[in-house]
Order: sequence, then structure tokens, then C-alpha cells
Amino acid sequence: MRAVFTLPLSLILWTACKEKPKPDVAPPPPTSSHVATVDSMETPESVKWDSAQDVYFVANINGSPLAKDNNGFISRVRPDGSIESLRFIEGGKPGVTLNAPKGMAISGDTLWVTDIDAVRAFNANTGVPVVSVDLRGQGAVFLNDVALGPDGALYVTDTAIGFDDQGNATRAGMYRIFRIGERRKVSVAAEGDPLQEPNGIIWDEAGKRFIVVPLGGPSLFAWKPGNVAPTVIARGPGGYDGVEMVRGQLLVSSWTDSTVSAYESGNQVRVISGVAGPADFGYDAKRHRILIPVLTANRMEIWQLP
Repeated sequence: MRAVFTLPLSLILWTACKEKPKPDVAPPPPTSSHVATVDSMETPESVKWDSAQDVYFVANINGSPLAKDNNGFISRVRPDGSIESLRFIEGGKPGVTLNAPKGMAISGDTLWVTDIDAVRAFNANTGVPVVSVDLRGQGAVFLNDVALGPDGALYVTDTAIGFDDQGNATRAGMYRIFRIGERRKVSVAAEGDPLQEPNGIIWDEAGKRFIVVPLGGPSLFAWKPGNVAPTVIARGPGGYDGVEMVRGQLLVSSWTDSTVSAYESGNQVRVISGVAGPADFGYDAKRHRILIPVLTANRMEIWQLP
């Protein structure tokens, strides 16, 4: 008689699994992670990383964005999130005028700051005032962001908004991009409705163009000095504020959907979500981190990019 052997069920299952391996499952894509929160800010609107000093400057409006109350201030924050000097530059101190500081740019050891209808410069190391450029004569209303151009000039957006008695935003002037050139000469580089309340601005070295992001429309723009109107390069949720070029990638913050997003081939890819009121964020290239001023919550958040 031939013997009949029965394999254990566990061995049968093990053999079946071995013979028919499961297909590989791709790991989930890396995500951004929250690193630190910096409290004690007062209506923070903009953050700029100073690579020379390895410090973050935070512009605090401290009240209404249009009030000439001389109580705005700029903080110095260390990369670990600790505050080095809460009021490093403070409006109201001897020789200092600073009402509602917003966008910032760094050129050498000079920190440039927009302030309603003026652009002010301070020594980035000491905080001592250097110069103020008054743009009232050119009709400036709501100077918002500032970027250094390849020609050494400063390019400044004017969102041209005001507020009615109920606090609602209203149009208060012409949408413009100003140029501040040699000897602080001010000129209008671009103007008109196609700018759609221009807010953030950054020079894109790879593309040899400025990127301009508007508060009042869904389009993202490319613009070159000399061009009458900007060119649409992408569309998204609108309500844009900050803009940075990060390792060749365009990142933009939006109040509309509470995100910082990348725009790859014109399509929105959310990088950071769930941050309500993300204003003019900065980028720490040394640590590959995004620095978000949360204007309505009086704090600044540090996020690690993947």
C-alpha cells in the first residue's frame, strides 16, 4: 500500500505565499513636518532669513496695516525657534520710524522693509536706521513686498487696498510695481488692473524674470521690467501672499485654502496645509525650512520640507 502524506495547512499557505509574492507597494511620499512655533509676535506679516548672520527677521505690524502709529517692530529669531531680540528694530525709539512693516529684502548688511507708503532701510547687524524712501509723491497706498532685482534696484508691490468703517477691504489706488534705483530714484515699473492687487514678488534667477503673486485673483504671474502686463504662468485658489523660489521650485502661500503650495508645470501641489492666514513666508536654505508668519494668530511657524 502506498503511503499518503498530508501537508500541514500552515505549510501549504506559506508555500502559496512564497510562490505568488505580493506586488511592491510604493511608500507614501515624504511630507513636510512642523518643527517649532514662535509665539509673542504681534500681527507678523513677513519673515526673511539672513544667511550671513543665520537669523530670521520677523516684521510685526502690531495693529492695523494702514495705521501710522509708529509702533511696528522687527524681531530677531534663532533657527531653533528661540527669540534673540523681540523688538530688535522698534518704531518710536529715537531715530526710528516704523509704522506697519511688511515685506523685507536683504542686500549685503542692509535690511529693506516696506512701510505703508515708504521703504525703510536698517543695518541688519545693529538695527540702526540707514535711510527712508518716501513714495507718497508717487501715489503709493499699500506697499507690500519688496525684492532685489538683477540690476541692483528694488522692486516694490503696491496692493492699493484700504479699509472702510466696517473693516472691509476696498480699492484705494492704482495697482503698481515701483522701482527704486540709483540715488533712491523712484519710478513706476508696471501698473494697471492686470496686476490684480499685486502682493508677493521674487526674482527668479533661472527664468530671468520676476514672479508676482496677487491677492485679488487666481493667476500667478511672470513679469519682466519693460513689459506692459504680466504673463499668466499658473492658476490656483487665489488670495496669495508670500512667494519663494526653493531649489528651482515655485512656492506660494494662499489665504484662500490655508496652504503653502508648489506649482509644478502650472499645477498646484500642496506642500503645507492647515495654516490659516499664511502671510509672506521665508525660506531657510541651509536647513531647507519654510518660515510662516501666521498673521491672525500672532505667531511664526517653522516647517521642515521633505
